Amino acid sequence: MTNTNPIGFFDSGVGGISIWNEVNTLLPNESSIYLADSANAPYGPKGKDKIIALSIKNTELLLEHHCKLIVVACNTATTNAIDHLRATYDVPFIGIEPAIKPAALQTVTNAVGILATEGTLSSELFYKTSALFASDVSVVEQIGTGLVELIEAGKIDTEEMEMLLKKYTAPMIKANIDHLVLGCSHYPYLIPKLRALLPESVKIIDSGEAVARQTKAILTKNGLLNTEEEKAEHSFYTNTNAHLLQGFLNDDHIAAKLDF
Repeated sequence: MTNTNPIGFFDSGVGGISIWNEVNTLLPNESSIYLADSANAPYGPKGKDKIIALSIKNTELLLEHHCKLIVVACNTATTNAIDHLRATYDVPFIGIEPAIKPAALQTVTNAVGILATEGTLSSELFYKTSALFASDVSVVEQIGTGLVELIEAGKIDTEEMEMLLKKYTAPMIKANIDHLVLGCSHYPYLIPKLRALLPESVKIIDSGEAVARQTKAILTKNGLLNTEEEKAEHSFYTNTNAHLLQGFLNDDHIAAKLDF
């Protein structure tokens, strides 16, 4: 493995592009390969064994492309599969999990909300993190049923999305939360809508910047940080409609369909 090899990313769809953006901003020299497993989205309702199997499939495809590090840009895959991946493969893995720790440490009202998938909220990793850092805080958990499907379909600015977000934030507002943790990499695309629904005092937390910092740290630790001045190359693949993935990329990048 050399330091010019690409970083691999995978997610259950387009959500991980929010993570990719943060990593690319911090590490513009790094080439990358992104897999949007939209054919199997959302991962949330699937059982742990299925999530592990999908994560293995994605990992092995990225390793075939000689990725030097893999970012599991999906909360559900991280909380259910990353221990298995780390025990099975030699490549470093960066996970993404809900930022419940900073929310619990910073809350003034002693109430925080978390919007996440069923797979994340029911995972052992989330339970352990919550028990460790938020045992003395009121945590309003909300499964974001239907949100990933709407985002994957390009239906962010719709009445259906508005109705779901109002329904999901209502108990959080009632509980007087002052932090909302986004526990799915798709959800940062909903921040403008959430800001319009929540009181101005509520801080919205996602994990993108933290993942980017950790990626840089692990690359540096393993001597894999790219120090070359050549232009980075990026490939984006989906196993459904490339046009939908393209809608989340800028004009410099092209999405392509790939069977995986």
